[in-house]
Amino acid sequence: MSAMLAERPAIKSAVPGPCPVIETERLVLRPHRMQDADAIAASLSDFSVVRMLTRVPAPYDREDGRDWLNMVTSGLKPDWHLALTLDGVHVGVASLELRHGLWHIGYWLNRFYWGRGLMTEAVDGAFERFFQRMPQAEILGGAFADNPASLRLLEARGFRTIGVRDVYSKARNAMAPLVESRLSQADFAAR
Repeated sequence: MSAMLAERPAIKSAVPGPCPVIETERLVLRPHRMQDADAIAASLSDFSVVRMLTRVPAPYDREDGRDWLNMVTSGLKPDWHLALTLDGVHVGVASLELRHGLWHIGYWLNRFYWGRGLMTEAVDGAFERFFQRMPQAEILGGAFADNPASLRLLEARGFRTIGVRDVYSKARNAMAPLVESRLSQADFAAR
């Protein structure tokens, strides 16, 4: 009987498992808590942050944050919504979401922490852990054409551009060109 078990092909998990805690050089990436609502609202009430996101409305308030946290802390989806914390302070989000059968990266950082390499550090940490659990997965990414910092971050991680299309931005209340890209584990490892 045990010989039969040994010959069974390994079944790859279709999901990466629960949202982990990941420690990088300067950050702790952890699952979100309802107590993060105020920090999220403070960051996303800044139009310079929210204008680069597709699905976040402007203005953004604490109740918007609580609604989002209710969804991401429910445990009903396989997504990873990682709170980026620096010295215990919530400074941003990096998410790996399963949408329409495809994994997508999404992220934002409080404007006062821009230019320090924190998002690069966070995304690298998230991808390393994700690809350990999901080596065959591909991740889709996108950044508005007028967001050069985000475009550079994706390119430096190994993302390959697959197209440009206009998408609706809730914050801008307008269509804007989104540069779409794709990342495999091999591309990430070769960066």
